[in-house]
Amino acid sequence: MENVLDWLLAGPAWIEYRTRLDLLDEPENSPSALAARQAMIATEQVQNLLDELADWPGPVLSTHKNAGLLLHKLTFLADLGIQPYDGLSDVVDRILEHQSPEGPFQIPVNIPKAFGGSGEDRYAWMLCDAPLVLYALGTFGLDDDPRVRSAAMYLIDLIRENGWPCAATADLGKFKGPGRKIDPCPYANLVMLKALARMPEWRDSSAAHTGAETLLALWNRRTETRPYLFGMGRDFGKLKAPLVWYDILHVLDVLTQFPWLKADSRLQEMADRVEAQADEQGRFTAQSVWKAWGDWEFGQKRSPSRWITLLVLRILKRLGR
Repeated sequence: MENVLDWLLAGPAWIEYRTRLDLLDEPENSPSALAARQAMIATEQVQNLLDELADWPGPVLSTHKNAGLLLHKLTFLADLGIQPYDGLSDVVDRILEHQSPEGPFQIPVNIPKAFGGSGEDRYAWMLCDAPLVLYALGTFGLDDDPRVRSAAMYLIDLIRENGWPCAATADLGKFKGPGRKIDPCPYANLVMLKALARMPEWRDSSAAHTGAETLLALWNRRTETRPYLFGMGRDFGKLKAPLVWYDILHVLDVLTQFPWLKADSRLQEMADRVEAQADEQGRFTAQSVWKAWGDWEFGQKRSPSRWITLLVLRILKRLGR
């Protein structure tokens, strides 16, 4: 483990920073953490993302499974620990300007008529994007802002006995995802839990418990059901970064933030599946990549990835391993 930690600390500044905070439990204001954070912000890759996000909200969304969306890049910067004062304050202001009457924040979308939409560009929200905006705002320290609280409460109240369904603003008309109306949407549950895990008021809520049980129950039934086409088969089990879609690392990273799940045998089984993929040095390699992130160190399958290794070790640390 000591060798792996040394390897992580020798990596890019953004990996060093998260290693110091998440694995070594260094305070954010420690000299080494502050130096790593300053170096992280100065890296060309982080600066490139900040420059791209200056065009927020960017191109109209037509599919959420596009890892190059500015929404996913915003989420990744929040994952790293970037804050509005690092160059995102204008982006946050623009997000807050587009709040729906219901509460959730909107982004430009275009839903084809074949899927129940209008086929026109418009600002709207769906339960596969609004929670990610909420997650970013919460991570940016805005969880007590009345506008953010309004968005959170509306989205939380959409939960049903079997978790969060596919849902969207009424302005999108008859739009719905590809699954049955009575099914929970696995991705919606994942991103809702991702948001709630960063918001102390709702981290231990009944909604969080229901959403977590939904995902773990789907793991138990993974050979029988694929609600909304989100299965937990071979592709789901591949190690992949950044955490933007429905896969094993993303699910584990979210669920292990809830301490009351630590002893759950289903979560432990999922972690076993990942831990078994370590090489002899305890490092992990991407098994699938997003082309939009090909210039990042996790965007290749040839050699171990420090970022993916950090994600796995953080998951295992939360589980007490």
